[in-house]
Amino acid sequence: MNSEEPRQGRPAPPVHPPAGPPPNGGHDGYGGGYGTQAPIVVTRTSSHRGAWIGAGATLVAAVIGVVGTYLVSSNKNENSAPPTAQAPATASATPSGAETRGGDDAPADASQSQESTPGPETSAPPATEAPSTPPAKPAGTEEWKGALVITYTDDKDLDSVPPAESEIGEENDFSVYPFGGHMLRPESGVKALVWKDTTNRAPSYADCARDIDTLGTESEMELKTGLVLCASTNDGRLARLTVKELAGLASDTRAVFDVVVWSR
Repeated sequence: MNSEEPRQGRPAPPVHPPAGPPPNGGHDGYGGGYGTQAPIVVTRTSSHRGAWIGAGATLVAAVIGVVGTYLVSSNKNENSAPPTAQAPATASATPSGAETRGGDDAPADASQSQESTPGPETSAPPATEAPSTPPAKPAGTEEWKGALVITYTDDKDLDSVPPAESEIGEENDFSVYPFGGHMLRPESGVKALVWKDTTNRAPSYADCARDIDTLGTESEMELKTGLVLCASTNDGRLARLTVKELAGLASDTRAVFDVVVWSR
């Protein structure tokens, strides 16, 4: 085989013009390069385009496979989740729905009622109860008993405990003044009567209650030691007064009584 012949199965190498300026000055016999043949360039666009199309198809197939695997696994996870997993979402939707209705009086769920109920540590202390008024004493019970001094300048209110002069004049029950002797004056509609009994028995609550309305008087009466009186106060209480001592003259007039005041 001749060495100059191309080997079978291999393309013959392209024939290129010789490098360098052409002979005769590059003008094809006239010193120029106008007759020089341009080199032949062979491009393999078809082979490169096929390679890119194949690589793109492979990449798309790989992406589709990954996405399909993810979707299948997600569907399996949702189907295998227990139904109770949605309970928190339902409970949380209830208060939000009440808020969107503009503050309607919607019933609170169990979780809200448990949270709003104060515990033992946060519970408010119990309110202090106001002191109750003591029950009234039965009528005829002794409210006060003792010695009482009434002077010319010091009237007494038998409804106060103990009896004392009231700053309001109409509330005072008795006063003492001199008029040839010691006089007792009932004040502000108060009534009094002189108790008379042959056995010298002191009148009881029942005795005074029986006679004060029919025998009582609002007139002044002269006092003497040992005199016993039944009286009704301007607040409706009954009292018994026993004269123990009389002393003084004019503005120093004074009388000492043994007094019992009963409840009404």
